[in-house]
Amino acid sequence: MNDLALYVRYLGISLRGQMQYRVSFVLQTFGHFLVTAIEFISIWVLFDRFDRLHDWSLAEVAVFYGFINVSFALADAFGRGFDMFGNMVKSGDFDRVLLRPRSTVVQLAGQELTLRRVGRLIQGAAVLAWGCHALELTLTTERVALAVLVVGGNFALFSGLVVVQATMAFWTVETLELMNSFTYGGVHAAQYPISIYGKWLRRFFTFIVPLAATSYFPIVAFLNRPDPLGSPAWMAWVTPLAGFAFLAGSLCLWRVGVRHYTSTGS
Repeated sequence: MNDLALYVRYLGISLRGQMQYRVSFVLQTFGHFLVTAIEFISIWVLFDRFDRLHDWSLAEVAVFYGFINVSFALADAFGRGFDMFGNMVKSGDFDRVLLRPRSTVVQLAGQELTLRRVGRLIQGAAVLAWGCHALELTLTTERVALAVLVVGGNFALFSGLVVVQATMAFWTVETLELMNSFTYGGVHAAQYPISIYGKWLRRFFTFIVPLAATSYFPIVAFLNRPDPLGSPAWMAWVTPLAGFAFLAGSLCLWRVGVRHYTSTGS
């Protein structure tokens, strides 16, 4: 409970600090909204030219796009401390974190709640709402539960990827740009149904970086349509848990990295 209270206080300090410059906050939020809106416009142009992508319509892809961007916006907002961790290793500032009698995870996670990411969140939610409206999907209890699982599972998965990226800095000193191919690259890949990709890529995003498990299978059930890959219906309720398992494994790897931290020597 002490860690939770400290985390909440960290977030409060971060929010108050960012709201000291409200015009800057509004402009940055609007900028994030526009950038992500341009991404969806490119998808719309693709469908305007080819009408369908395999057997998927624009509205169905909009649902995938909306869920992924809402989840990633949340993970990106709450994971800023880990995203910038490489700078703490190079400067030796992580030493101060280790001297404090609180969890290193709590301290880094609470460093900053990046409020401007709400621009991506709003844009993703708007596209998701449009997709549901175009498909005439009614919000039943089952769909709400699936939506919570999709957002929660993907939030955990993207958070786990950020933790893995930060952990690598214990050995590489800097956070590797290679990990962006799994985070940002994974976001772009998961915006489309995984069934459109080749077999090896589907397996990678199912068993290595389980984006298909946390997004594709439950979203197919959310859309109430048969899965082109032939997966059983029960998978939609189980596979999102892979995101939480991935986050748990990432935190275990983080603890290994902390034990191998050697400071800067300064």
